[in-house]
Amino acid sequence: MKIALASPPYPQSLNDGLYQIELLIKEAAGKGAEIICFPETYLPGYPETGIRTGHYTARQLQDALNQVGIMAAAHKIAVIMPMDWHAPEGLLNVAQVISNEGEVLGYQTKNQLDPSEDELWVPGTQRAVFKVNGLIFGIVICHEGFRYPELVRWAARQGAQVVFHPNLTGSSTTGVMPVEWAHKASPYYEKAQMMRALENTIYFATSNYALPYPESASAVIAPDGTCIAHQPYGQPGVLVVDIDLSRATCLLAKRFKPELHNH
Repeated sequence: MKIALASPPYPQSLNDGLYQIELLIKEAAGKGAEIICFPETYLPGYPETGIRTGHYTARQLQDALNQVGIMAAAHKIAVIMPMDWHAPEGLLNVAQVISNEGEVLGYQTKNQLDPSEDELWVPGTQRAVFKVNGLIFGIVICHEGFRYPELVRWAARQGAQVVFHPNLTGSSTTGVMPVEWAHKASPYYEKAQMMRALENTIYFATSNYALPYPESASAVIAPDGTCIAHQPYGQPGVLVVDIDLSRATCLLAKRFKPELHNH
């Protein structure tokens, strides 16, 4: 199966985000991908270093989701669309899952917020796995995949062959441009992503913005912890990777004995 990870530029508006999404969906579908994942809250854009394209109403966000559904159906590709989402309990950080027929299958909420996000969103409370074209997958959002490995393990123990990881790491204003994936002098993010794959015997597929100063790349990591491929740092585009689902056995995740930790 071919999966795709989007590395879009930061959206200048909700409409600009939709424009970038359509370009990358079309490119991924043209390369044979069956599913594409976008970075964290790409609609309307993660409030990185104080930048935000604005606050949008529930109707505006629903209309945007509907448009992405039309794109998915037109190009026959499933889409993981991270975005803000209004709920009775408050504003959520979610990743919507859309089938290749444009149907919204549900969403994964960000349940473990970074301390800096407590004033932006309310934490979600649900966890789910999804199935598209025979692929079973889970989703963890940014901070969850870096600092809460038990959430990835939960998905793997439910049979997820891939865990997708929409995130934002890096800055538009300050930092350095990495030159090597998981370099010893780089931040820990890519090392953590490697471990999420290795410790569960699954694929870990992570999608980051194309920032001027990224701290991790969009990448697909194999069940043995090997980085199969990553998007060039700071370069907008789509990474399409052919994965062998028979390698995603979830072996180490399924050997976990939770009863030993309930005391």
